[in-house]
Amino acid sequence: MARNPSTGNGPQAQAAWKVEIVVIGAGQAGLSAAYHLARRGMKPLSDFVVLDAAPSPGGAWQFRWPTLTLSTVNRIHDLPGMAFSETLEDGSDEVQAAVAVPRYYEAYERKFGLKVRRPVKVSAVRDRGARLRVDTSGMAVSARGLINATGTWNTPNIPHYPGFERFRGRHLHTVDYRRPEDFAGQRVLVVGGGISAIQLLDAISKVTRTMWVTRRAPEFWRGDFTEEFGREVVAQVEERVRAGLPPRSVVSATGLPLTPAIEAMRARGALDRQEMFSEVTGTGVRWADGRAEDFDVILWCTGFRYDLDHLAPLRLTNEEGGIAMTGRLATQVASDPRIHLVGYGPSASTIGANRAGGAAASELLRYLEGANGEAG
Repeated sequence: MARNPSTGNGPQAQAAWKVEIVVIGAGQAGLSAAYHLARRGMKPLSDFVVLDAAPSPGGAWQFRWPTLTLSTVNRIHDLPGMAFSETLEDGSDEVQAAVAVPRYYEAYERKFGLKVRRPVKVSAVRDRGARLRVDTSGMAVSARGLINATGTWNTPNIPHYPGFERFRGRHLHTVDYRRPEDFAGQRVLVVGGGISAIQLLDAISKVTRTMWVTRRAPEFWRGDFTEEFGREVVAQVEERVRAGLPPRSVVSATGLPLTPAIEAMRARGALDRQEMFSEVTGTGVRWADGRAEDFDVILWCTGFRYDLDHLAPLRLTNEEGGIAMTGRLATQVASDPRIHLVGYGPSASTIGANRAGGAAASELLRYLEGANGEAG
């Protein structure tokens, strides 16, 4: 029988807690894994527990900028067993992501009784022989298996360029962005060639002066993102993680869709891409040829790292900086089959996370059952 902290959800709860499986993270991937564990007869808080560092349901969506919207026509945001549309208040085709998705996740947790413990920040996971010890901000949890679903939002990536510290303006990252009006009257340098960079450049360039720089010229493509194309992209990412290489972003494999919004940006000159600068100055940036420009803000839309620092004591990362993965959907850590990473590599999408959650749950339970048999 599990030993459950008696002092509630808060980080001050102090007790050892034994369960079969710990799920770290309650975003898309974590909730999917928890749902599939429950469907296979595991009881929340007794057989498995979901730990989430966020103060409330919603995963990373609750921290997205207010102007980010989602289309309710496309069902890619549906978790298994419950449609996104069930929690919508009206018939609108566009909803505010930072409001609608947390509302949906909260209803989902309630409907399936997942009993997520929050806010609980995991600091380290350590190997204790037959069990894993999960150290957190308020308790120590002992488990036989782990499904990690921590995503990337908490680990923004800002590359270091010479002179970075000298800049007297503001360094911001995608995570800091709220609304375009915050930049009115300022000169803004947008760095990065991904979808977020394009979205924020589009919004900010409508209210103030901007410049766009990337290390490589983005590839734009026309046409539909077909299911076959999607499978090819996932296969490329999966091949890398199975080989133990660091996963690349989806955009690096797909390019960017040439949408009407991007066509409009081109028409008004907002997509006049510049080469990457070589250094940051006190007032802006300078290129290798000596050309310099002044800016009030450098907005780094340069992506994220996978939030895996708490797994460092397990020494899963190889010399290439990746983690070799195995299993049906490449969620199982090859060097330690007790550990599954969902929302990592090929499952780093809303659709991929759903499928990976189910695969991780079934494979981990099967492995633990086999381990029980061997012990007997």
